Amino acid sequence: MKIAMDGTWYYQGTPINRIALVKLFASVLSKDSKGTYWLITPVERGTIEVEDAPFIAVEVNVEKDTRSNSEIFVFRTNLDENVVCGPENPLRVQFDPSTEEPRPYILVRNGLEARLTRSVYYELVEMAIEQETEGQKVLGIWSKETFFPLGTIDDYFSP
Repeated sequence: MKIAMDGTWYYQGTPINRIALVKLFASVLSKDSKGTYWLITPVERGTIEVEDAPFIAVEVNVEKDTRSNSEIFVFRTNLDENVVCGPENPLRVQFDPSTEEPRPYILVRNGLEARLTRSVYYELVEMAIEQETEGQKVLGIWSKETFFPLGTIDDYFSP
């Protein structure tokens, strides 16, 4: 089995088109400390190849926390799972060394991440605020009273 870069699940080279079946497999997906992905059921255990991340964040919504008057960013995955960005489910951005393109991810659960689509990432950049961190100007978002950097100003506006 394999999960492609675009989030499509494959069995013996054929896409699995039944979303209910994909959700079932996703519910037994785990990742070990060596970075190997596993499908673990009560009767069987097998590895699964994951090209990038097992899930894709396809939508973001911003909610208001009425108690703290702060923003909460909620991401929806390609499997209709909602993930609240915060200390328990942090957002991180790494830059591809060959293309220098940002690759944003959010922790979904148990070491399993969702890669944000380009459009979702651009939505975040539009909503980002500038903040000084360790002497650098950083763009980022606040969610659940935690700052998540998207990158330095130089990452986006270097010559």
